[in-house]
Amino acid sequence: MKRFDCMTKLAAMLSDELVILSLGASVDEWYNAAPHMRAASLFQQQLGCVTPQAFGLAAGLPHRRIVSLDTDGGMMFNLGILATLGNEQPKNLFVVVWDNECYQSIGGPPTHTAFGRVDIAAIARGAGVPHAYTARTLEEFEDHCRKGLAAAEPYIVVAKVAGTVQPDIRRKHSDGREDKYIFVRHVEASEGITIMGPSEHN
Repeated sequence: MKRFDCMTKLAAMLSDELVILSLGASVDEWYNAAPHMRAASLFQQQLGCVTPQAFGLAAGLPHRRIVSLDTDGGMMFNLGILATLGNEQPKNLFVVVWDNECYQSIGGPPTHTAFGRVDIAAIARGAGVPHAYTARTLEEFEDHCRKGLAAAEPYIVVAKVAGTVQPDIRRKHSDGREDKYIFVRHVEASEGITIMGPSEHN
């Protein structure tokens, strides 16, 4: 599968969810596949922190669906989050792991999943997340997205995708600081809350 094709299928199902995604080429792909989710999406700049941050949002906003777009490399950096999900059982968290079996953003060295032994979905099930699956076709992925977005318990789909980037897409022209403010102001407006008040220096 191509990651961009999967993103396009998922994006068509989203409206008022909040999305945390990983760094790297998947950021540009997501902002092209899901332009309507621009303000509702925030990329996490450190491996191992995407799903933990999404879990924090899920705990803080239990009435709202949170989507984590993680990677195999990122998940390998923090497998402990799977045990946390297994114990805490957040009812509003849907996790997608883009498993391209490589660290794409640094030239493509293989991740642990590239050798045929490491199965992220199986690890998640062993950690207490029974609804953890691997999708190898676009049809399987789309089906799991529908089920995951409707589930009342944590749901994980590991999408086996090619180690390529969608060609000829627009780059995201904003940095992490700007993205943070766009995301926070979106949450404030959609939730009717104040997260970051006015600056004392204005």
